[in-house]
Amino acid sequence: MSEQNKPTLKDKFKNFKGNRAAVVIVLILIVAVTVIISVTVASNRAKKDRIEIDDTGKPTETQQNNFPSTQRPADTQKPADTQKPPADTSATVDVTDKMPTFILPVSGVLSQKHDPDMQVHSTTMNDLRVHLGIDIVTESGAAVYAAADGTVSKIWEDTLMGNCIMIKHSGDCYTIYKNLSETLPEGISEGASVRSGQLIASVGDSAMVEIGEEPHLHFEMTVADLMVDPLEYFDDNALESLKIDASFE
Repeated sequence: MSEQNKPTLKDKFKNFKGNRAAVVIVLILIVAVTVIISVTVASNRAKKDRIEIDDTGKPTETQQNNFPSTQRPADTQKPADTQKPPADTSATVDVTDKMPTFILPVSGVLSQKHDPDMQVHSTTMNDLRVHLGIDIVTESGAAVYAAADGTVSKIWEDTLMGNCIMIKHSGDCYTIYKNLSETLPEGISEGASVRSGQLIASVGDSAMVEIGEEPHLHFEMTVADLMVDPLEYFDDNALESLKIDASFE
């Protein structure tokens, strides 16, 4: 480039002024756009803040429609599942698990009561000891019946109480029959279902700890794994018969 075509200092200054003017214009446009956006946002926010409230304290229907669906007041939205009335959780009573009605397991007279606290004299052992269950004096070989519907839970021979049968009933209840004869009726075995009044055994003399007593059935009962007094589960007629029945004499 010749010396004559080179830009002079004056030309460079003119170009600089022209470029600076363009930059200033761009900056002004950016500021203007920013101001417009800010004003628009502020206006919309102020509009939402000025929503009128009617006499019930709720936004009017037209104003409610201005809310996005996710921002509407809770009372305008569909109730969630947690807002439904709670379901009825009352437990249904299982009538099959109620305590059954008991009958006397043998015909006879009460000779020993259930007493886990007071010691009584044992004729056989010639000492004092507590007596769990009741003794019903009767004839040797007298029929022993299931005191209620149930299932034969266990049949065993106890060292002290001889031949024994345990029957499981509803209501978490068990009846236990002791001092039985060795021979059992047909069909009486562990797991067998029995009906109230069904023949399950006969009175024997197998209880060595009570062999000195008159022929009798030793009868026990548990409820919820606790020993209870069987007399509390018989009706008045059954209790009365234990006092007057002397058919074994």
